[in-house]
Amino acid sequence: MRIEHRLPSDLIRRGPVRVLIVGAGGTGSSIAMNLPYLDQAMRVWGHASGLDVAMMDADTVSATNCVRQPFSASDIGQNKATVLINRINIFWGTKWTAIPNRFHARSFENDRGNVPDVLIGCVDTREARQAIEESFIHALSGTCYWLDLGNNAASGQYVLGQPLNDRNRRKAERLRTVSELYPEIADVAAGEDTLPSCSAVEALDRQLY
Repeated sequence: MRIEHRLPSDLIRRGPVRVLIVGAGGTGSSIAMNLPYLDQAMRVWGHASGLDVAMMDADTVSATNCVRQPFSASDIGQNKATVLINRINIFWGTKWTAIPNRFHARSFENDRGNVPDVLIGCVDTREARQAIEESFIHALSGTCYWLDLGNNAASGQYVLGQPLNDRNRRKAERLRTVSELYPEIADVAAGEDTLPSCSAVEALDRQLY
């Protein structure tokens, strides 16, 4: 059975669409650096405010990151999200925000005004996905979409879902989230997959084979 999905009218008619990217590694950086094109396209098509993007990651740039991610030697030791967002703001003239902190389930509990409309998860652990999933029970209860992106040595996924909350009612056409479709992806009891080595050569080999 084919079900047609339509964007909620409030998402495209009001002010800027608030986007939070969780994770500033290879996937997160690629997403962030391409969102300005979507922002420009939305404005051309008549959306007055486009996107308001924030990126959250507590990690700093390492020498290995410079091999596989869009960082250079001059960025080593600096916060990943800060480097990327500053670069985007300077080039595009945007006023997007970097949050140099680790995401946790109650990240926005005391800052409900910044609850995102769209959360893009670019994380590589079950613990991080569980934190995102749990966040929808708390302060992120108004989030419209959760887009989960990820990959390992042999597979990858992109799943767009609508967390069950006050904004997304329980109905047949609601898009199921990644943790509903694949519960094991946020099951910390299953243990974590082995992450790429700190060695640039080993990290590249893991992605290629």
